[in-house]
Amino acid sequence: MTTSRRNFLKTSGLSVAALAVGSHKLFAAYPDKYIGIQLYTVREAMNKDPSGTLKSLSDMGYKYVEHANYKDRKFYGYAPADFKKLLDGYNLNMISGHVQMVPKDYDFSKNDFSDKWKYTVEDAAIAGQKYLVSPWLDQSLRKNMNDFKAYMDVFNKSGMLCQKSGMKFGYHNHDFEFSTQIDGQLLYDLILNNTDPALVAQQLDMGNLYNGGSKAIDIAKKFPGRFELMHVKDEIPATKASSEKYESTILGKGIVGTKEVCDIGRTSGGTKWFIIEQESYQGMDPLDCSKQDLAIMNGWGY
Repeated sequence: MTTSRRNFLKTSGLSVAALAVGSHKLFAAYPDKYIGIQLYTVREAMNKDPSGTLKSLSDMGYKYVEHANYKDRKFYGYAPADFKKLLDGYNLNMISGHVQMVPKDYDFSKNDFSDKWKYTVEDAAIAGQKYLVSPWLDQSLRKNMNDFKAYMDVFNKSGMLCQKSGMKFGYHNHDFEFSTQIDGQLLYDLILNNTDPALVAQQLDMGNLYNGGSKAIDIAKKFPGRFELMHVKDEIPATKASSEKYESTILGKGIVGTKEVCDIGRTSGGTKWFIIEQESYQGMDPLDCSKQDLAIMNGWGY
């Protein structure tokens, strides 16, 4: 994931939420596997023309999207019900969305979530989401085991809160999880070992972890059955000066072995939701990249 995306997550007061729908009905509405796109892939187009961009994605053949823009209780400037209506008009479903849960979203003295986080869950459900995914772990929570484990319990409690609205809470990795240790244990191992799979879904970003020194295929094999969602991505050495060694590219053109990772997800990883994300384009138009990436996935049998 690029530095700009990292800064985007840190600075853009995002938040997401949920409407009470029977989870069995919501889950039954979708096939055993699907391909979607993370709208951060086409972020500039979404900021300029959300409706036109969604139409273009629908015309390409996409049926599912994942958002990366929730602010002031709106998705890309639309109220939750209005954004769902817009999506419905293009035969799109917003299956998931990224909103960072931060330490102040849970009050340990009251043993309760903030109103902001409750609204986030409420709005996600109104928009039709199935997953509410937090894509970051605050640095303050990566320093000692007691604080970390206490917040993993908050993750599980967020899962219970989401369940009430027919959704599931999730976590999405970057790179620091694979280079940071607490008491000699790798942070990513600790996250998976201290969250309940029934309450907290893991979304493996198969590209981000390369900047943390890991390989996606190794992680997919290490934790069978744990990745309900994957960010489908490929990586090449960074083409511009950056704090990160790698950047994303067209699927199949890089070092990730993207198809093999997807296949492991499909056969033993527990993955049903394959979400394409490309953040760097090597001079191409992001919408053209999105079209190529989908065609490549289709060619792989997805």
